[in-house]
Amino acid sequence: MEFCNYTLKSGFILVGILDDSGFPELLCTTITALYFLALTSNGLLLLVITMDAQLHVPMYLLLWQLSLMDLLLTSVITPKAVMDFLLKDNSISFGGCALQMFLALGSAEDLLLSFMAYDRYVAICHPLNYTILMSQKVCCLMIATSWILASLSALGYSIYTMQYPFCKSRQIRHLFCEIPPLLKLACGDTSTYELMVYLMGVTLLFPALAAILTSYSLILFTVLHMPSNEGRKKALVTCSSHLTVVGMWYGGAIVMYILPSSFHNPKQDNISSVFYTVFTPALNPLIYSLRNKEVTGALRRVLGKRFAVQSTF
Repeated sequence: MEFCNYTLKSGFILVGILDDSGFPELLCTTITALYFLALTSNGLLLLVITMDAQLHVPMYLLLWQLSLMDLLLTSVITPKAVMDFLLKDNSISFGGCALQMFLALGSAEDLLLSFMAYDRYVAICHPLNYTILMSQKVCCLMIATSWILASLSALGYSIYTMQYPFCKSRQIRHLFCEIPPLLKLACGDTSTYELMVYLMGVTLLFPALAAILTSYSLILFTVLHMPSNEGRKKALVTCSSHLTVVGMWYGGAIVMYILPSSFHNPKQDNISSVFYTVFTPALNPLIYSLRNKEVTGALRRVLGKRFAVQSTF
């Protein structure tokens, strides 16, 4: 109990990928650059979709939510990891650890990506019924479902995980406070809870991933029967780039929450966490949106208006 009280008062030590890397300075620079890329690209996308009324349609409203989730996820984790490395202080308070675990909200992006895949499926395979199947009401229901379910699951995980007595060590060998590495420090029996986390991970991840793969398979089937070579090529490039992001996100999540604990090691888990907390938020806007002609056109209109307003003063 003395060790548990000590952990509660003093918190933990995060030993992330920057501490285990052979080239920490180079990796720190890369992660910092990717974080600023994520801030800039997601920030621009949020601004453009908010300011341009032509983009107030389900597809771009879902993209707006994706950018917001990505910004929240990477901002909760990346700045602290970089500052810890620069200041040589890897400590995090008990409450800060719980808050970081809650604000990550990874399952929200799982659900949102599946809803986005469904949106593309309806737009390409059932264009005449798009306004019915993907109305504003349906879109808002999708967004609310993602946030509410993710918030409830994150709150439950955070409270239940942090109620364990942590007596073994203060060192969390991970980029941030996440369930699997935290449970390794618990001195109580965590086997039942680990099984529950595994089953919840399977319940959330695999149906969402199956929905995404099914949607894109049907899209590809429709695209391959298109008469236009240009339209077919454009759709194939779009689908392949989207599936790349999905693979990066779900690959990291499956490694952390689906693979048995015997397959885990700190270095592998750290690398996986970097993919879905640093790389994916930086690449999502570039792949999903900023290559889109409607988005780039809206960006020029929004920036053009701002420059026009500034030039009048």
